[in-house]
Amino acid sequence: MIRPFIWAHRGASYHAPENTMAAFTAAVEGGADGLELDIHLSRDGVPVVIHDETLERTTDGCGPVAGMALLQLQQLDAGGWFSPEFYGEPLPELEEILRTFSGRLRLNLELKEFHAGMAVLELLSQYPSADIVVSSFDYDLLYRLRSVDGNIPLAVLFDSGDWCHAVNLAKELSACSFNPGVNLVNRPMIAACVQTGLPVFVWTVDVARVARSLVRAGVSGFFSNDPAALRSAFRRLVPAP
Repeated sequence: MIRPFIWAHRGASYHAPENTMAAFTAAVEGGADGLELDIHLSRDGVPVVIHDETLERTTDGCGPVAGMALLQLQQLDAGGWFSPEFYGEPLPELEEILRTFSGRLRLNLELKEFHAGMAVLELLSQYPSADIVVSSFDYDLLYRLRSVDGNIPLAVLFDSGDWCHAVNLAKELSACSFNPGVNLVNRPMIAACVQTGLPVFVWTVDVARVARSLVRAGVSGFFSNDPAALRSAFRRLVPAP
């Protein structure tokens, strides 16, 4: 059994508020191989790290992320909702993540819209050592990014519909991976990907028994809210490449 690659889903979001430096630092300390994070643009066009289009769920702000300038977003508390221990934890800029983690581990940047993608590409040009993957559920967005940059690593996220179509699309895009939800993954899907050399990374997996079963079926890794716990389940296996 191979040692799977473990992406920290929004950081170690079981232990710290998602998509914050606290969560990303905890993920690194817990042995994650990569960090998965979500990108939106501020009103002044700066890529910031937050999952939702709106602020209410994970900050003390309200309204759309795009409705506030970066300086306003940086004043928000993005940690107190999770635990008083994290009160005052700020929303990070993508650039802070790149500055801190480039050259240390892989970064999976999930995009929701094309303008954010263009801003991310521009920023990435300043960080040539960054080992990144750009992922999205928006397949039109992925096609448009591929037309702009023929070399950027793209990953196809899958949450509904015809998996055969989605896998074929991943092949057309020369994607670096196919990332299905754990409730949708199946052995024929994995076999179809493995046959063509397309790695499969499943989200979101926090149960060791499920992880081991999927590795035996041929998946390459997982997205996990608790990468340290999942890593311990594979402790005796050889290191990931």
